Amino acid sequence: MTTPSHTHSDGLSSSEAALPLGLQRVEPKHGPVREGKVECNACPVLCHISEGRVGACDRYANHAGVLVRLDPVVFLSQSHKGSEPQALTARADDDTLPQSLAPTEHTERGVFVTGIGASTTYPDYKPAPFIVSAKSKGVDMVTVVTEGIFSYCSLKVKIDTDRFLGEERAAVRYEGEDIGHVTTAEYGSQMLSLGGVHHLTGGTKKQGRQALNLMHILGNHGAAEVQIDNGASVVLQAGQPPIVNGVTEQRMRVGCGSAAVGMFARQWLGLCDEVVVVDDHITGVLTEHQAGRCLHMRPSGIAIKGRKSTPGRYFQVAEPGTGWGGTQITNPLSILDAWNPAEAWPGLRLLMTSTTGEQAAWFVLDDQLQPQPAEMPPAVQQVVDRIGDNCEPSLVSVLFLGGAGGSLRSGVTDNPIQLTRAVKQSIVNVTCGGAPAYVWPGGGITLMVDVLRMPANSFGTVPTPAIVAPIEFSMKLADYQALGGHMGFVRSLDDSMHKGAWHNDGAPTQLRWETPPAGVNPWPLDQAPMLG
Repeated sequence: MTTPSHTHSDGLSSSEAALPLGLQRVEPKHGPVREGKVECNACPVLCHISEGRVGACDRYANHAGVLVRLDPVVFLSQSHKGSEPQALTARADDDTLPQSLAPTEHTERGVFVTGIGASTTYPDYKPAPFIVSAKSKGVDMVTVVTEGIFSYCSLKVKIDTDRFLGEERAAVRYEGEDIGHVTTAEYGSQMLSLGGVHHLTGGTKKQGRQALNLMHILGNHGAAEVQIDNGASVVLQAGQPPIVNGVTEQRMRVGCGSAAVGMFARQWLGLCDEVVVVDDHITGVLTEHQAGRCLHMRPSGIAIKGRKSTPGRYFQVAEPGTGWGGTQITNPLSILDAWNPAEAWPGLRLLMTSTTGEQAAWFVLDDQLQPQPAEMPPAVQQVVDRIGDNCEPSLVSVLFLGGAGGSLRSGVTDNPIQLTRAVKQSIVNVTCGGAPAYVWPGGGITLMVDVLRMPANSFGTVPTPAIVAPIEFSMKLADYQALGGHMGFVRSLDDSMHKGAWHNDGAPTQLRWETPPAGVNPWPLDQAPMLG
């Protein structure tokens, strides 16, 4: 026997304690929905879920014949300090909600519905799960809230280090699978691109799963170790120092070798006769450098291996590596050729340092013009320490990059191009879990967001494979009507808080309160020029 229709994904949540014990994951199965099962249409997999089991994504379950969401909907509050998940069935004057949230039609309240746990109405010929009206600064606003299913998405990872991680375009592997590549090095940082549609869906199933797993872990602020072909092993975690080949990085360089010479030249004047700042990019030599010449420093007769760029600036003094200044050297003297006897002199004082000050050595030329190690004077050490003081902590930054296209826009309006244009014209503000998203220029809605500005556990997965990410579109109510929005599904904040998504089918629901970190994110409904 089959049922004539399926149960829609409700976008809401119930506690795991309310579900029967021993939940098991169901394998995707297409075709008619048999009696006792419910079909979940939260993604293209269309799982048929039996009583007491969960779908392939672990996000939905069959509880007494009703499809329920296992994660709470996340609400942001400017006043509520957070708590365990609370039932959405309570009225606003109950103790389960903050006193500041008593239902008042004209009162402006610091509450924002995010897409985290909101579910989706995929395929979005149906309106988004939450289309919420509220006031901000006296203006009637509306926020369209959904979870986007992104297969066109990736993570851009910035690693603050001069250490050599791998050649540009080298494959990045997770659990042995190729899931990304090394991209361009930037000033003091190495960059990785992880995931992307070709890794998620263009390779083997195992490759797609591992790419998805890595993106899920890193997006949710977790730690994961990757291996770069012919390069380093790196432990990545957003907001934490990278661990390169088992060594935790401490400092991001103050600048290239040339920049360091320029910054500290005056402080070395009178203390050193020559300074070499070793750097894989540009090694700086003080007396040849414009800074030294402006200070009328005497030429030292030093000779540097490598390719001279401009006076006092040298490229390719050594191969990239994990040693001094991102090179492979452990002995700084190895980058020196013989000194010019017409300019050098016995007793010449030479400082060699890295761009972070973590490696530094002091030498004095002997009668044969050979540098001999010596104890570094305290005044020189003080300047080296200042290099370290000017270095920022070495951190890993993880940015989610996704294309919000396809039918996702139909959940907002019946004329999707209107939404795209309104976003580009700054009529619509785009956030992800309440965090500000940068929308790239050009066609489409290609957005980028710092995962650390999003609440914890903002990302989910579906086994297609694809990332599930929250997305919110906020605008004036009048603008929403003008772009062909689903006005018949606009509900008040009170109604949304108490009943959950419009298609909940009476399922039990929960919410979780989050307080945005002070001074980090602007309040989503207050962002200009949307209210200008």
